[in-house]
Amino acid sequence: MTAIASAILAEEAQIDAVAGKAAAAARLLRHAARDFAPAAFSNSLSAEDMVVTDLIVQGGVDIALFTLDTGRLPAETYELLAEAEKRYGRRIQVFTPRHDLLEALVARDGINGFYGSVEARKACCQVRKVEPLGRALAGKKAWVTGLRAEQAVSRGGLKPLVHDETYDLVKVNPLADWTERDIWLYIRVNRLPYNKLHDRNYPSIGCAPCTRAVAPGEDLRAGRWWWESPESKECGLHVVDGRLQRLEAT
Repeated sequence: MTAIASAILAEEAQIDAVAGKAAAAARLLRHAARDFAPAAFSNSLSAEDMVVTDLIVQGGVDIALFTLDTGRLPAETYELLAEAEKRYGRRIQVFTPRHDLLEALVARDGINGFYGSVEARKACCQVRKVEPLGRALAGKKAWVTGLRAEQAVSRGGLKPLVHDETYDLVKVNPLADWTERDIWLYIRVNRLPYNKLHDRNYPSIGCAPCTRAVAPGEDLRAGRWWWESPESKECGLHVVDGRLQRLEAT
C-alpha cells in the first residue's frame, strides 16, 4: 500500500470515528431536550460551539441558543455571529452586561483594570459574563456547553452530564471527549463557518484585550489571560470541581 493510500484510509477512519462521536453527541442533546426541558445552549462562537450549534439546528433539537456579548469581543466574533444566523436562518439571543454594574466596575477599576490582579479580572468577568449568564439560564433546567476535557488542566475531569450546583440545573457537555482534531474535522467535512482568528493561531477566543495568539506547542488556552497561571484561567462561568455531581444519560 502506498503512503498516499494509507493516508486516505486513515483519514476515512477518522471521519467515521467523528461521525460516531457526532451521533452520540446528538443523542445526548435529544436526551437533554426531552428530559430536562427547557434547555439552552450558551454559544460562545468557539469552534466547538459551532459544532454544537450545527448538531442542534440540523438535528431539529428543541434547545434555545444564546450568546453573551461582553462589549469587548473581537470584530471577527461579531462577524461570525452574523454569519451563523444567516446560515441557520434563526436568531441567536444576545445577552449583554447590565449598564449600571459595568459603569460601576469601570469607575472603580478603570477601563483595563483586569490586568491588575486575578481578583480584578474575575470581577470584570463577573459583570460582563457571569451575571448575564445567570439571566440567560433563569428558568432553565439544562445548560448545554461546548466544553471539552482536553481544553485545559482545570477541565480534565469533565463528564458529559453533570449537576451544576451553582445554577441548580443539569449541565450537558456533548463534546466532553472530543479532541481538537475531531472538532476541526467535523467543521471541515460539514463546511461550517468559524472565527477567522483561528487561522491566525488563536485556538481559544474570548474578549479582545484578554486573548492573544499562541506559539507552536503552547497549551490551547495559553492565549487566554496569558498573564495568569493556568490554574486560574476560568472566568467563573464554568466550575469544574467536586460540586459537580455526575449524572448518567439514559
